[in-house]
Amino acid sequence: MAVQVAVVGLGFMGVTHYRSYKKVKGARVVAVFSRDPKKLAGDWRSVRGNLPTETGGREDLGGVKRYDDLDAVLRDPEVDLVDICLPTHLHAEATLKALQAGKHVLVEKPIALTLRDADRMVETAQKVGRFLMVGQVLRFFPEFRLLKDMQDSGQYGRLKGLHLKRVISKPTWAADNWFADPKKSGGPIVDLHIHDADFVVFLFGLPESVFTTGWVDPQRDTPEYFVTQYRFADREVTVTAMGGDAAMPKWVFEHGYDAFFERATVEFNSRWGKPPSLFTEDGKQREVRLKTVDAFAAELQYAVDCVRKNEPPVLLSGESARNALLLCLKEAESLRKGKPVKVTA
Repeated sequence: MAVQVAVVGLGFMGVTHYRSYKKVKGARVVAVFSRDPKKLAGDWRSVRGNLPTETGGREDLGGVKRYDDLDAVLRDPEVDLVDICLPTHLHAEATLKALQAGKHVLVEKPIALTLRDADRMVETAQKVGRFLMVGQVLRFFPEFRLLKDMQDSGQYGRLKGLHLKRVISKPTWAADNWFADPKKSGGPIVDLHIHDADFVVFLFGLPESVFTTGWVDPQRDTPEYFVTQYRFADREVTVTAMGGDAAMPKWVFEHGYDAFFERATVEFNSRWGKPPSLFTEDGKQREVRLKTVDAFAAELQYAVDCVRKNEPPVLLSGESARNALLLCLKEAESLRKGKPVKVTA
């Protein structure tokens, strides 16, 4: 039996998820929620984003229930899974309501803006016996999953060094420009950088401490460009990450990495338009051929399969997303204080 989904929020990510569900086996979108009557009518021409996913245009929502009242969505007995794609400052309230209504939840990253809210979300899911999944989609990008697979296989020895990069121009496409308000988005050190913070946790676990340098945008009072050094108990593991939204408008988006295994080096940059390059100890270099994967569809497939099979969603767990948020907040604290900050779970 198909898992029946309600997509809550029809901005860039909500539209991306809605269309990605068409590729997901065992799922059916039965309802959508928006307070914008044009979007509920299928007019998505105003929806924009910074990734090469289909966003605008018109959508035939025939056969899909359309709600402008979130409580009505949560009362709908047909809905099994609520996919929350609202602005970040609304994540906690909507997630808690959905869990308490007996629904499984997939909420977009970041899980929340505060650890207190994140902990409440995790604890509530455990209490009511429903899954809380968080859309840390980077784990499903084949270029990044490659590093995890190489690390787990041990083919090239240990992963000892990693530098991550994620830089964008200012995200101005959202309704009412909520990204520009760090009280709603968390600013780039939370909203954007949480992808890489989560990936650090995915590969290495939480570090002992972080030291972040950079500068703060005085108009928004939020970090605009930053570089972090993660310090682990294993002193041979050296990890850094840079991020921010300091790039000029035509830049739009870039992510990538340099990874240093004991017997191989891997580099990837999304702006180059080619697969990761693998350099091996025999002096050879080659491009790594990866299976083409729609990361968003793969993420949603995983979430739906977990609900359908009643299997714990380890790759999208609320606990892991909470730790990624912790890391981002500690990095912001380090930047403000100008010194290393300890990280404790």
